[in-house]
Amino acid sequence: MSEAPRLSGGCLCGAVRFTATPKSHNYGVCHCSMCRRWAAGPFMAIVCGDTVKFDKDADLGLYQSSAWAERGFCKKCGTSLFYKFKGKDDYIVSTEAFDDTSDFKLVAEIYIDEKPANYAFANDTKKMTGAEVMAAVGPLQGGEEA
Repeated sequence: MSEAPRLSGGCLCGAVRFTATPKSHNYGVCHCSMCRRWAAGPFMAIVCGDTVKFDKDADLGLYQSSAWAERGFCKKCGTSLFYKFKGKDDYIVSTEAFDDTSDFKLVAEIYIDEKPANYAFANDTKKMTGAEVMAAVGPLQGGEEA
């Protein structure tokens, strides 16, 4: 079996660049209020695990969004880049941070119970409420949303 290719990506201004190998080319959307505020809309993301390697990261900023999670962004242009649990190299990367998204497929939506009524995706996706997501993730510090 051949190894999956590494994909390149980065922020809007190019100050942060990375390569990663997504676990699959299926991605999901988070509708939680925190992600929507952070990404200025639903956060579309793909699981890359520990495969993310930064080529340029001097302008990489981290924001601790809860007691157990942090979000990465470019300090120069503000691009939302990834979400991850603190202390783990388990990256969930913005699909739109990748240079080529042509093979990516939207398959899931989480926090569907927080999705505003003013938009909807046409794709037939697996949908999970916030409670279902938290049950799948397991107990977290502080009882906060992801």
